[in-house]
Amino acid sequence: MAGVSVATASRTVNRTRPVAAHLRAKVLAAARQLGYSPNPHARALAQAHDTTVGVIVHDVSDPYFSEIVRGILQATSDDGQMVLIGNTYRDRERELAYMAAFRARRTSALILAGSGMEDREFGAKMTRQILDFEAGGGRAALIGRHYAPGDAVLADNLGGARSLAVHLAELGHRVIGVISGPAGLTTTNDRLVGFRAGLAEMGLSLPDEHVAVGGDFTRDAGFSGAMELLKRVRRMTAIFAMNDVIAVGTLTALRERGLRVPEDVSVCGFNDIPLASDLWPPLTTVQVPMFEMGKRALALARMPRAAEIRVEHLPTRLVVRSSTGPATR
Repeated sequence: MAGVSVATASRTVNRTRPVAAHLRAKVLAAARQLGYSPNPHARALAQAHDTTVGVIVHDVSDPYFSEIVRGILQATSDDGQMVLIGNTYRDRERELAYMAAFRARRTSALILAGSGMEDREFGAKMTRQILDFEAGGGRAALIGRHYAPGDAVLADNLGGARSLAVHLAELGHRVIGVISGPAGLTTTNDRLVGFRAGLAEMGLSLPDEHVAVGGDFTRDAGFSGAMELLKRVRRMTAIFAMNDVIAVGTLTALRERGLRVPEDVSVCGFNDIPLASDLWPPLTTVQVPMFEMGKRALALARMPRAAEIRVEHLPTRLVVRSSTGPATR
């Protein structure tokens, strides 16, 4: 109907290669008249894989992951790719099952957005799944540090946590508590190592009893962790919540105990989620480029496999707001 070759029609509909503007207009006009839309199942059979992007996250309701997913969705908005999201709730077997499922449906790109586990045995299982996925024609990319091979996007968790520690020390804080994320996550470990390194630079240390291990990166973990620290750490003047959602629960716990922020206890978080500047007081935190991480991971997953693993390091930035102030005791 358009009076062009099958190849020109295919290139126009699939946007695989540039087509002259006048030919493209003919094809699109014919498509509208015929009510044509691409059939993803037929396309999958013809291409040996479909154009779906699979994304595996720990919890899409966590603002950290929702911002990453938003970056991926924005990057796919212009080319018609569908994004399928698998929510693992930090269940390792479910994560492996999602990887196998995306491989079975011949998904073209897979992005693992959850932080890795400090577990080399689990890393070996992930490695097997990634290799099988790419052997089937797909491409995988990782966000965060994992014990598995693959092109990756890494935020500077170490440097960001170090900058928070230096900031608190410069304000005169000497007795500091930490509410960490789940034990065994690379993100938890990296942020704790970076924070301790920053304190060491300022001549300070972080005793193990000053660290409350959170069950997850949630508001409830922040509330219970803050209550635990208030019971066992005397004369504490500052709390580092390992992400902003934990910090929300921390602020609530301090209010319930009648403590003022930052006059009695300073509080800082990590990630700089959109809510952070709207809390009261506005939260001092480390800005992680979550949206950009999603976009960059998808770009890596669209590139042909290189001879060497590509790793993109994205910087973090300390954002000082009103939740931190000088130590008063």
